[in-house]
Amino acid sequence: MTDAATITALPAAPLHAVEIWSNPQAVAARAEQALGFALPPMGHSVGNAALTLLRFEPTVWLAEGDVSALGDVLGEDGAVTAIGGGLVRFRLAGPGWRELLMEGGVFDSRAAAFGPGATAATIIDHVGVRLHVESEEACVAYVPASFAASLEHFWEEALPLIGV
Repeated sequence: MTDAATITALPAAPLHAVEIWSNPQAVAARAEQALGFALPPMGHSVGNAALTLLRFEPTVWLAEGDVSALGDVLGEDGAVTAIGGGLVRFRLAGPGWRELLMEGGVFDSRAAAFGPGATAATIIDHVGVRLHVESEEACVAYVPASFAASLEHFWEEALPLIGV
């Protein structure tokens, strides 16, 4: 096995889909007031010690952590849906994590814009994956639970091949 990267399955976490379907400016203003930070733009994340919001789609965010304030923020303009059981989180870390993401994928994880705080949605080995760059040294991949074991195996098999 190589030192190229490590693959760690993370413990289950409270994960929710946050959707806004009307009055996005009003929801954004309420969110900033209630949360103390603005909703992140496409391809970015933002948060505090209790809650992280990751934006992968125009009107949908992934929320990790305490979403108790979001019901009032959204009101009749959106919804919060628990999805934690449907996803497995993997931390890819160390030298070569970016190359590992490109193995079997269609995403250039070396792009300058894909730095700490960045998010992306992509396909890896035919599996839809959501990515969140935690730091220059690590990225968290959110993988559908039904594909988690096979994608983890794919990554483990790819480690010796990435040549870092």
